[in-house]
Amino acid sequence: MYISQQLAAEAVEQVFAGRNLGVVLEALFARHSHITLQQRAVAQDLSYGTLRFYGAVASLLSELLEKPLPSERLRCLLLVAIYQLQYDKAAPHTVVDQAVKAAGTFKQSWAKGLVNAVLRNLLRQQESLLKNIQQDELAVYSYPQWWINKLKYQYPENWQSILEAGNQHPPMILRINQRQITPQQYHQKLKENDIEATLLGGAAVMLAKPLLVEKIPGFFDGEVSVQDFGAQFAAYALDLKDGQHVLDACCAPGGKTGQILELANVDLVAIDNDASRIARTKTNLDRLQLKAELQIADAATPNDWWDGKLFDRILADVPCTASGIVRRHVDIKWLRREADIASFAKQQARILPSLWQLLAKGGKLLYVTCSIFHEENQRQIDHFLKTQSDASQLPLTEPLAGLDLKNGQLQPSATHDGLFYALLQKN
Repeated sequence: MYISQQLAAEAVEQVFAGRNLGVVLEALFARHSHITLQQRAVAQDLSYGTLRFYGAVASLLSELLEKPLPSERLRCLLLVAIYQLQYDKAAPHTVVDQAVKAAGTFKQSWAKGLVNAVLRNLLRQQESLLKNIQQDELAVYSYPQWWINKLKYQYPENWQSILEAGNQHPPMILRINQRQITPQQYHQKLKENDIEATLLGGAAVMLAKPLLVEKIPGFFDGEVSVQDFGAQFAAYALDLKDGQHVLDACCAPGGKTGQILELANVDLVAIDNDASRIARTKTNLDRLQLKAELQIADAATPNDWWDGKLFDRILADVPCTASGIVRRHVDIKWLRREADIASFAKQQARILPSLWQLLAKGGKLLYVTCSIFHEENQRQIDHFLKTQSDASQLPLTEPLAGLDLKNGQLQPSATHDGLFYALLQKN
């Protein structure tokens, strides 16, 4: 286990140096190709868990230390071990023993003794230490204080439930490709493979336990895709009809792109400004046996790529803080700064009017974010409507049972992430 602890500690350290957790883990596993699949899985789980509950574990560590540690890597090792002692199922003596072994690889000769003393003090004083940190909101909710304060102001009635939902393990939701199989038929296929699952609205099915895609029946044949239930609302909200000319802006990695093509026979152009992400979109479409015109392009500068043919429908899934999907991307809570909200809002305010000029009269544009912050959502739309006389906001129908859309905002829940939708029509 101590190898997994070491890798998790390095991953956490790199995240707080400003790097993306997924990218960090990929590089670490490539560098340590000799480790087993189980060791990789444990290292990933420890990294995610430590960052998910960083506020709590960091507060406990501060209570246990008389002065700051001279080594950030050693601090991160202690954070990982404290996470295990507080939230993991591993035996406490095993966690301590393995952490001491991991500390033995450090240059500091005193590292093993310090790790042993800190962790054993935690076990002895656990009850009083937990009581000491209960008045600290960062420790209680494991979010930066500015994030907590913002949600208190913007969601005064349910800010706590939003924070708590973001700290849960995300559900694994599949979208059934109804061009190949019905939801009922696929649900039966799961039962035949002894996979417990629940049908949700539309073509969504939620697995009781996450699986590797290699073990999902029909995945490589294009029968299903992995996609959050809330995200599956997008293609329905677009009101697609066969023969329409459709733009999927900021399309990667292609989940909504595939869903659009599953629902209607449309002429689809899908763009993203990142070549590697366009390649991922193509891979997903190939697996689904679907086709679109893919372009490496910037949604904010259509004069560089647009051919002049107006679109009947536009999906604007714009860049955002991703504050509604933190349970899937736990590093976001600690990488984001409050100033980033204004930065993303400025970027969104460039993209929206740029795409609007590409929409035909009577056409519809669906604005989407995976954010829960008002500045990126309805406030952005309100500002746009004030400046665009030929735009109106349409009410959202709810074809997917189980989605609670409050003024376009999906708050994170047990079955879906936190997303925002606004449907605009050109008068």
